[in-house]
Amino acid sequence: MPVTELRTWLERSLVWRVWERMLEIEFIDRSIALAGKAFVSFFPLVIVVAAFMPASVQESMIRSVTIRLGLDGDTLTTVRDSFASSGDVREATGVLGLVMTIFFASSFTTALQRVYFHAWRRPRKGGIGVYWRSIVFLLAVLATMATLGAVGRAVNGAAAIGVLVVVALAVTSTLWGFGAWLLLLGDVRARVLIPTGIITAVTTSLYAASARIWMPGVVESNEAQFGVFGVALALITWFSGAAICVLIGATAGVVLAEDPGRLGQIVRGADARTLTDTAEVPLSSPTRELSLRDAFQSTDDT
Repeated sequence: MPVTELRTWLERSLVWRVWERMLEIEFIDRSIALAGKAFVSFFPLVIVVAAFMPASVQESMIRSVTIRLGLDGDTLTTVRDSFASSGDVREATGVLGLVMTIFFASSFTTALQRVYFHAWRRPRKGGIGVYWRSIVFLLAVLATMATLGAVGRAVNGAAAIGVLVVVALAVTSTLWGFGAWLLLLGDVRARVLIPTGIITAVTTSLYAASARIWMPGVVESNEAQFGVFGVALALITWFSGAAICVLIGATAGVVLAEDPGRLGQIVRGADARTLTDTAEVPLSSPTRELSLRDAFQSTDDT
């Protein structure tokens, strides 16, 4: 096959279109921003909220986090010892501090919302509606973590683990699909966001499974070199990879929803539209060919 024909075929493929959309949303810059916000605002939220929960709920949330991080044994002990105990957290934080932590964690959902807005080429909006949706999504994430952790504690045996995997994928797919719809202010039809939820759930789950192989070594190596700061670096490394998975879900979902072929028809259903009746007109697509350099630079001045 001639090179020109091969390039033409590649540019028409779904994978190439996803790659182009990844470049358009500046995925390296966005992933770093999202990972940073997750580490400095969302991760502390999990620690603080868990400290105020009953022991059973607290254990479920910790289990959910550690499974995702791929930690167990000595590495899990290392990470846990890097943070204060639940009693210390409650004493230092207080109820007012808990409320403020939840509001501060909205900076993570704001960064995530920018990803979805950019992927769908939506015009930015402000107002109280944007803010309360961020809080609702945070609470939904925390509830999902507690639920999956509790289910994980209750299952035993190979067959039960298989059921847990199916349940986890179903629950997390619903969470990410709902989250995308919520953060997009309901402008995008819920049906066309189903692929976003599924792809995000699958990619993050596979990433979490792979973390059990490499994450313990990263934690041990960094802790030996830099102490507690090294543990923080290991966590940031994990969050950076997880952010890429979220961006893949966001962009692939858009590409599938807008696909003019059979896949797009299945995603959209009987209604050919991707947006609701009240949604504003999308922003225009890039006017020039994008390159890898665009993935590293941000044009968002907010």
